[in-house]
Amino acid sequence: MPLPATAVTRVFGMSVPVIQAPMAGGATTPELVAAVSAAGGLGAFAAATLAPAAIRAGVARIRALTDRPFCVNLFVLRPRAPDPAAVERALALLAPLHAELGIAPPAVPARFCEDPDAQFEAVVECAPALASFAFDVLDAAAVERLHRRGCKVAGTATNVAEARAWEAAGADFVCAQGMEAGGHRGTFIGDYAASLIGTMALVPQIVDAVRVPVIAAGGIMDGRGIAAALALGAAAAQMGTAFLDCAESGIHPAWKAALRAAGDTATGVTLAFSGRMARGVVNDYMRRMEAQAHLLPAYPVQNALTGELRAAAGRAGDARFMSLWAGQGVAALRSLPAAALVARLAEETAAARG
Repeated sequence: MPLPATAVTRVFGMSVPVIQAPMAGGATTPELVAAVSAAGGLGAFAAATLAPAAIRAGVARIRALTDRPFCVNLFVLRPRAPDPAAVERALALLAPLHAELGIAPPAVPARFCEDPDAQFEAVVECAPALASFAFDVLDAAAVERLHRRGCKVAGTATNVAEARAWEAAGADFVCAQGMEAGGHRGTFIGDYAASLIGTMALVPQIVDAVRVPVIAAGGIMDGRGIAAALALGAAAAQMGTAFLDCAESGIHPAWKAALRAAGDTATGVTLAFSGRMARGVVNDYMRRMEAQAHLLPAYPVQNALTGELRAAAGRAGDARFMSLWAGQGVAALRSLPAAALVARLAEETAAARG
């Protein structure tokens, strides 16, 4: 039975109101993005940590695999000079962990992140059907540049004030990110802790506060969750963790194994990996660093400082020191190819809607 069209599915010609979440760190391969879009959802390519050349190459690969619309996601960053004392504290705390893995002591990298302006220019050049953003709000001129290229724009909000800010900037959609969501929190107005609002509480509040269509994100793992989000006024569900164990997902096998073993209380929110609140499966690194996490430099500095530790852990297959991003619904993970998962989600949503 076909699902009713929504304000999101009509724009992108989708048959299933599912957006595969953009998950930085290698999960959203072009193959995953293309498979989701080709199956009737909307795939999303995480470009936030990629060089402009890699963004262009990834988009070209997606377009070689499918002619369907897809999304490209960036972080809105305004990097500032880090506190030297915080950097030194971080290096001192990381040094024993580097020693445990048998790698060189941590050092300050040549740069802490890619040039966000150059990344934005690459996305404007690539002109995907949807450009989505997190961590802050674009100015209206930047949104208009994307509109002139034919791109729709979605902004991430973890509270009503952020949703209104994105609407004022001209965004076409607001993605309401509930506290259940895996990976980094999008909070940019107010306190992180105060914006840990559950998806099913956040969505209707944002739906009532803005005129643009709302996308629900956080903890949605099956058709029941999609149907619930639609019932609360969302026009689509954005799902990340649900796609992490797909064959097309690019995450490390040790990460996948940790997800398969995770129970309903397995995840926690931490500053320790990147200097920005993010949800993942709790591991040794999170436990050992949590007491000092508030002393560490903010994103993207801490993220860069832990980069070699995480990379070395990956090379060793050691999940103790990997950032195992996942949402609270991880225990409901299913190991299916992406197209099969989208088809299953469509069937479940139709059944749940009666």
